[in-house]
Amino acid sequence: MKIRIDKPDWAGTWSVRHLLYTGMLCLLTLFLLNLSDAMAQEQTARPGYPPARLGDVVDDYHGTKVADPYRWLEDPDSDETIAWVTAENELTAAFVNTPARKIIKERLTARWNYPKYGLPFKEGDRYYFWKNDGLQNQSVLYMQKTLNAEPVAVLDPNTFSEDGTVSVSTAAFSEDGTLLAYGRSESGSDWSPLRIRNIDSGKEYDEVLDYCKFSGVAWMPDNSGFYYDRYPDPATVAPEDRNNYNRVYWHTLGTPQSEDKLVYERPDNKELGFNAAITDDSLYLGLYVYHGTDHRNRVYYRRLDSDGEFIRLLDDADAGYYFIDNTGPVFYFQTDLDAPRGRIIAIDITKPERENWREIIPEQEDVLSFVSTVNNQLLVAYMHDAHHLLKLYNLDGSFVREIKLPTIGSIRGLSGKRNDTEMFISFTSFLYPTTAFRYDFKSGEMTLFRRSEIDFDPSGYETKQVFYTSKDGTRVPMFITHKKGLVLGGNNPTLLSGYGGFNISMTPYFSTSRTIWMENGGVFALACIRGGNEYGEAWHEAGMLGNKQNVFDDFIAAGEWLIKNRYTNSSRLAIWGGSNGGLLVAACMVQRPELFGAVICGVPVIDMLRYHKFTVGRFWVPEYGNAEADPEHFKFLYAYSPLHHIKQGVSHPATLITTADTDDRVVPAHGKKFAAALQAADSGENPILLRVETKAGHGGGKPTSKIIEELADEYAFLFKVFDMHPVTSN
Repeated sequence: MKIRIDKPDWAGTWSVRHLLYTGMLCLLTLFLLNLSDAMAQEQTARPGYPPARLGDVVDDYHGTKVADPYRWLEDPDSDETIAWVTAENELTAAFVNTPARKIIKERLTARWNYPKYGLPFKEGDRYYFWKNDGLQNQSVLYMQKTLNAEPVAVLDPNTFSEDGTVSVSTAAFSEDGTLLAYGRSESGSDWSPLRIRNIDSGKEYDEVLDYCKFSGVAWMPDNSGFYYDRYPDPATVAPEDRNNYNRVYWHTLGTPQSEDKLVYERPDNKELGFNAAITDDSLYLGLYVYHGTDHRNRVYYRRLDSDGEFIRLLDDADAGYYFIDNTGPVFYFQTDLDAPRGRIIAIDITKPERENWREIIPEQEDVLSFVSTVNNQLLVAYMHDAHHLLKLYNLDGSFVREIKLPTIGSIRGLSGKRNDTEMFISFTSFLYPTTAFRYDFKSGEMTLFRRSEIDFDPSGYETKQVFYTSKDGTRVPMFITHKKGLVLGGNNPTLLSGYGGFNISMTPYFSTSRTIWMENGGVFALACIRGGNEYGEAWHEAGMLGNKQNVFDDFIAAGEWLIKNRYTNSSRLAIWGGSNGGLLVAACMVQRPELFGAVICGVPVIDMLRYHKFTVGRFWVPEYGNAEADPEHFKFLYAYSPLHHIKQGVSHPATLITTADTDDRVVPAHGKKFAAALQAADSGENPILLRVETKAGHGGGKPTSKIIEELADEYAFLFKVFDMHPVTSN
């Protein structure tokens, strides 16, 4: 079985900044006040901000009345919303367009312009990898028949659109590596229709498979077609069910989607989702059955040569079960059942009763991160204090050896199949650009395969890991990276980041853009707070549902530690987070506005009472809860929902909220409503700004040109707020 978890270098650093041009803003305000009579009624906001009408919407949550005055901003297509967003973007552009931004963009562009290689992986008798020459908007897929052969480009997403806003979101090869089913995403949308390409001829098949989102593809060994999952035609269901009723279909190659055969559905439980997979021995068709983002899943299967009913091998949704591989009827799973830090078990499907299950590798002190089978052995990645260790075991669970990694860091990807005698590893750390290594099982040697060529010398920088104490006494790890010889005088500009949710761990990673921050004397800190999987499922559960306040307490404590230990002070401490991390920084900022000097709040989840009503928000109910359906959930969600806890008459930190007009994962209404409410409530002089990107989604597939523009704005914001002056050379 192969596992690929490669993540791009740019997934990491965002930015922040300070004080408005008063005269320019007053002129802009006068212009905006004449936009429409409707917008001139009941306007609120500090002078200088685009006026935002106060609506009269009030909802009743289990007897509690909750006002939602900016509900109108949930309609992205209304003239009123469009005019307001346009004015907000103009205001933000006026603030960040400084001489420093020009220097920052030039530095970012130059630093970004180096070849970036994805993880090599083998399909059939050929090797594939993704590569970006430097500033290409999208990475290109290459193929080579041997590791020494000249690579040939076989799929170039840069040809899909002139502006680079069409990307490849998923790619699934046939067993012999000659056919590719891939999802094509436009403007960052999660909806990705599937297309099919013959690698050798370059021919695109006529059919396009619509209504696909996060879809899995399982090719038949004979290349006759594949199993895949999709959602219904929107015309056949109510609007609120567009992301429900996921179904598995069989598609015969060369035929229209209308002829696809329904393989599995669960109309009795419309919120279940399915991913199909075929075992490497071609004996079984498996279904990974999930409910939103709940890690507790189900596993069904049937013989591949059968059209019979699926057997519900694991149907209690009592834990996470991740299929690793099989030896005939013996299925190997990674699970956290009775083991919050993870273990490996074997289930013989001829006698599947729980009393017959075998434990192959028991729970360890370290967290089991992921498992793969290569060379007929188990490769097990563990997490030790939020960084990876890699160990090799036999299939019976006997330990073979630890495979040494270059330094404390993260395995971003691992590729290899059951019978291969080689594997590839993508490795990274804060000062270690993502690098590909090849491991030879015959010799036991790991050798450099492709080195990063970035123009950055890490020798002048250092990373340390510290542990601090949260509000309730919990010990929390944090990584800190900066120039060597840093003076702890309490005045260094510091960027603190975190995530804290959905079982996602924050481990070391390299960010090209963050080098710009550090070369200008900036400190970067990454807090590994509760809600992730750094210490297993118990760590995750301690930061979800009614325990979510622990996440914010952990992050606030990280900021306090950095100040107490004289890395920085509150006026020089910036916090950054995206998506669930956007919720994190928003909640911490409204709870402790005096603690932070700047906030970058990216594509955030903000309205915790209504988030489940938009796009795939209902997927997150197992993590957050549902205020509408459950009175107890309402209590804890209302207690921290950032939109509902903005303090009136308070001076908030300089804040830049970023979102995108076509984000169909976290709708931009969250960021818009938050910006309007903050601007109305704030009594200080720090800027509260909103940046709405066009033709961009939640972040995945964003073209390089847009990434650099956005980062330039964010760092220009930060540099202005902290009165930093960017260097122009190394």
